[in-house]
Amino acid sequence: MRTLAITQNTTVDGAVEMLDDWFDPQGQAGTDNSDLMQEIHRQDERADALLVGRRTFEDFRGYWPGRTDDPTGVSAYLDRVQKYVVSATLTEPGWQHTTVLSGDPVEQVRALKEQPGADIVVTGSITLCHTLIGAGLVDEYRLFTYPVVQGRGRRLFPDGAAADRLRLVECRGFGSGITYSRYARE
Repeated sequence: MRTLAITQNTTVDGAVEMLDDWFDPQGQAGTDNSDLMQEIHRQDERADALLVGRRTFEDFRGYWPGRTDDPTGVSAYLDRVQKYVVSATLTEPGWQHTTVLSGDPVEQVRALKEQPGADIVVTGSITLCHTLIGAGLVDEYRLFTYPVVQGRGRRLFPDGAAADRLRLVECRGFGSGITYSRYARE
């Protein structure tokens, strides 16, 4: 069975909803992020599917496709990876290698996990993440924690949510002050 991993950028106080200007998808204002980008590319090599909700997909589709000024390589990765969008309203995705999952997201993601392939990564998509966590479908949490406090915003785990016991698989820091922690279900 494939690994379903939630990969999120988060603040020290646990916000994944970006209400302030703490995250820049193309780098952090002149900071050397080569070590961070190396880690992101390492994870991209282990994944062959990106799973997102409609709002995150529309944000990505409005920003990333065909970008020629992207020194990070994220645009090229997103153009080639198989994308799955959970949506009851989207019918025409308008981005190559995209499949719309319009049925029950829990059943559709469960079926996707059973198909052969590499990791399935979910990013952004807070509502979808809450659904997948609640259904017990998440195998790993890959958290990039930014050294800022936002003081508000939605969290990866909604109030009252409980997840299986987690074990730390790896943890490291980057020159920018961002840290990465990967947790797996026990």
